[in-house]
Amino acid sequence: MKDFISCKQRAEELQKIIHYHSDKYYNEDAPEIDDVEYDKLLRELVAIEELYPELLTEDSPTHRVGGVADNRFRSVRHIVPMESLQDAFNYEEVLAFDKRVRETAPDVTYIVEPKIDGLSVSLEYEDGVFVRGSTRGDGVTGEDVTANLKTVRAIPLRLKSPVPFIEVRGEVYMPHQIFTEIVEKQELNEEKPFKNPRNAAAGSLRQKNPKITAQRSLDIFVFNIQQVTGAELHDHKSALDYLKSLGFKTIPMYNEFGTIDEVMAELERIGTVRGMLPYGIDGAVIKVNSFERRTALGSTSKFPKWALAYKYPPEEKQTTLLSVEINVGRTGVLTPTANLAPVLIAGSTVGRATLHNQDYITEKDIRIGDTVILRKAGDIIPEILSVVSHAENSEPYVLPSVCPSCGAHVVREPEESAIRCVNPECPAQLLRLLIHFCSRDAMDIEGLGEGILERLVNEGMLKTAADIYRLSFEQVSVLERFAQKSAENLIRAIELSKQKELDRLIYALGIRHIGQKSAKLLAERFHTIDEVMAACEEDVAAIEGFGNITAKSLVDYFALPQSRALIEELKENNLNMKSDKKVIDNRFVGKTFVLTGTLPTYSRTEATEIIESYSGKVSSSVSKKTGFVLAGEDAGSKLTKANTLGVPVISEEQFLEMIK
Repeated sequence: MKDFISCKQRAEELQKIIHYHSDKYYNEDAPEIDDVEYDKLLRELVAIEELYPELLTEDSPTHRVGGVADNRFRSVRHIVPMESLQDAFNYEEVLAFDKRVRETAPDVTYIVEPKIDGLSVSLEYEDGVFVRGSTRGDGVTGEDVTANLKTVRAIPLRLKSPVPFIEVRGEVYMPHQIFTEIVEKQELNEEKPFKNPRNAAAGSLRQKNPKITAQRSLDIFVFNIQQVTGAELHDHKSALDYLKSLGFKTIPMYNEFGTIDEVMAELERIGTVRGMLPYGIDGAVIKVNSFERRTALGSTSKFPKWALAYKYPPEEKQTTLLSVEINVGRTGVLTPTANLAPVLIAGSTVGRATLHNQDYITEKDIRIGDTVILRKAGDIIPEILSVVSHAENSEPYVLPSVCPSCGAHVVREPEESAIRCVNPECPAQLLRLLIHFCSRDAMDIEGLGEGILERLVNEGMLKTAADIYRLSFEQVSVLERFAQKSAENLIRAIELSKQKELDRLIYALGIRHIGQKSAKLLAERFHTIDEVMAACEEDVAAIEGFGNITAKSLVDYFALPQSRALIEELKENNLNMKSDKKVIDNRFVGKTFVLTGTLPTYSRTEATEIIESYSGKVSSSVSKKTGFVLAGEDAGSKLTKANTLGVPVISEEQFLEMIK
């Protein structure tokens, strides 16, 4: 009991310390400790809460790292509607707005603030503790994303003053630097990159696993009080000041103006600095300051009459295309990048822009020496919009016919826009292949991230994936800035990865067209890596979900001597080469199940494994071909669709009878 009491006291102390430093860092921009010390405090609190789960409170800062995954988002009805704003695209529309406002309220003053380009959310607090967060949705009904919002470190989990109840509105966004880093990693792994920071923020906030949201480093600005108990506020500026005093990170640069000329000057000023901000804005918002005047002005069926969103046009600049640089991706794709005469655009100097592929270059007739129009997509990613003029004696640009890294001939397969090098020993592909091999969904070797792998490749210690399993503690521990404990953990993680399932290994090899689902199907059909390597195209194509292109890609990969040599080396290092999944019998053969809701006993993963052990399949969507819908508590639209289509719906109890 003494241990529990001392742990309880320490947990309360740690919560106060961490909340204090979090506020200093995220809201006051005045950190007093470095990230290492902050993480050390957080890890200590995590350890205590794992030892005594009853000490985990709703406002514990450990929620920042993400909780348990939840594949459902419950609906939330907004008591105060989260209205959208009417847009204006020129100053004439701004003047017309001011004229309409002053007809009702001639003595108004305005607040002008940046319009953050993100995802609008509601945050609710009871007695100063964060209890619920939801998306805007259609303005009346949103989705409960509380667990995900708790991972946003700028959102206070406990306010500085225990207000009985307050609901605020804010904009969750992804900072430019974080967005750029994520896109670079996506492009490195030849994944489809996010289009812009707003899409990235929205996709990250709606992740079913909060741990993924936590990794995306989202941020927030709070800009409105929806409802409050325990405070009387009369205007917007004092409300923002009040929010700041409670510990919220409020919208920056909110200033009050008495005339529309001052408002338009502020619009100009914000437009001038927007490209230099570390976050995206797509405009500025003009709001009547007085709440009494707002009530008098009212709203239309769509917009409040007391506010207007002024939208800035995307900035475009002319520059010259100096040369084209070719990079080789993980699967051998040749990606062209334009080297440009540096030009200042949207607040930063740009000298490079992606050219995507040969089709993009041909469609716009882009040539070296051209004068081109450049802009930043989403104010972030530089892209060539169009060609103004060709240089004298210029010729259409064509990607090289050989790989710039290894000299092997490149190919373009039918129905593909990509041109790729198919040499598996191409040095440009090595790092990207190793990153993929060690990734979470593949061999999941914790500690072997991009930076460490790059150092090991540069040191000549890794030439194939098999070399990972030859690394020793002595080799790793002498690397610069690599502590002894880190080296021990890495060697342990490498050893543990040897026991991963066969489908993980197949996926980790980075075979074109073979994703996680395909790898799983191969492991289920052939059971060992030798059987997979011996399979012919006809056998592979016969697997449901496969086609001729995927089958050919697999067979072509294992026809290469280098691929077979890699497998032999992995065998020598004692990696698991067999599928441990056993089929009990074929009672569900030809039957497809869809799972919905929360089952009383089994998790979805457990239920899926049971169904597959009886030769059944699990799908994510209901159709006429669905055999059964296994429904638990809070079953949603899938249950409704099953009833509409006449698909049999069973409970877990009935399911247990079926597998007796």
